[in-house]
Amino acid sequence: MQVVMDKQRLNLTAVLSNLGPQHSLHITHRRKIMKRVLFALSTIVFAVHFSVAQEEPIPPKRSKAAKIGGLFGYTPGWLFVDTKAINEYIVPAKGAALKESGVYLNGIGGGLYVMFVPNLRVGGLGMSGKSTSTSLDGFGVRRDVEMEVSFGGVTLDHVVPLMERFDLVGGVTVGGGSLSLTLRQDYGRPLSWNGEWANFGNPGSAGPPANVTRKLSGSFFVVVPSVSFEYAILGWVAVRLGVSYVGMVSPSWSVDDKYELLGVPSKMSGRGFMINGGLFVGTF
Repeated sequence: MQVVMDKQRLNLTAVLSNLGPQHSLHITHRRKIMKRVLFALSTIVFAVHFSVAQEEPIPPKRSKAAKIGGLFGYTPGWLFVDTKAINEYIVPAKGAALKESGVYLNGIGGGLYVMFVPNLRVGGLGMSGKSTSTSLDGFGVRRDVEMEVSFGGVTLDHVVPLMERFDLVGGVTVGGGSLSLTLRQDYGRPLSWNGEWANFGNPGSAGPPANVTRKLSGSFFVVVPSVSFEYAILGWVAVRLGVSYVGMVSPSWSVDDKYELLGVPSKMSGRGFMINGGLFVGTF
């Protein structure tokens, strides 16, 4: 019995010894496969993390870059100047009243963006417009009144992008301006060379002047705050619509641009609210 059991133990040991190397190789192969799988998973996780980091940089990109370049174009406006105050003097002098609905102004403006201050635009603006009236009395005397308003100066605008191609612009214009009244009387008589020189040397020697022209001019310091919207129709063409107030202070009046004029009422000026527009070419 003892011999038989010893033989069985020897046979079992032989079997296990025969299976041992194959079983060990199988375990080693499985370990290699697991290492490869773990390496592949680690690579995928790293790649995903790197791509997300690329899409969300630190700090994040701004939604809209600061503007560069500039613009130039036509700037019309409708100025609600107080012509009622002027008509209080024109009508009693037998002239026709000026329209009280306002004055159309033509203008040119432009600007360049300052690189060291984002979206700050520095430039210039000039605008002017006229309003006229004519009267004819029973004696054939014609009286013309021409009112001209003009101003110009340096512009400072801050541009706030609201959405693609659409900006809000707040700014101010600082400079000078004028209000002038040209008064003409024409008696309807023919003019002669000798008669003009006779009246120049001895007024009234050739009869009353056939026509008389005087120009009353006031110069002012001008400040024009404004708020407007700008929309880029194309990448290089834009339109503007806004409102502003033309403020005129510190007047200095003269006659015929030469002689000082005293006693001018303070309400004589070209100040008032204005609806302004624009058509520009440039970078937007």
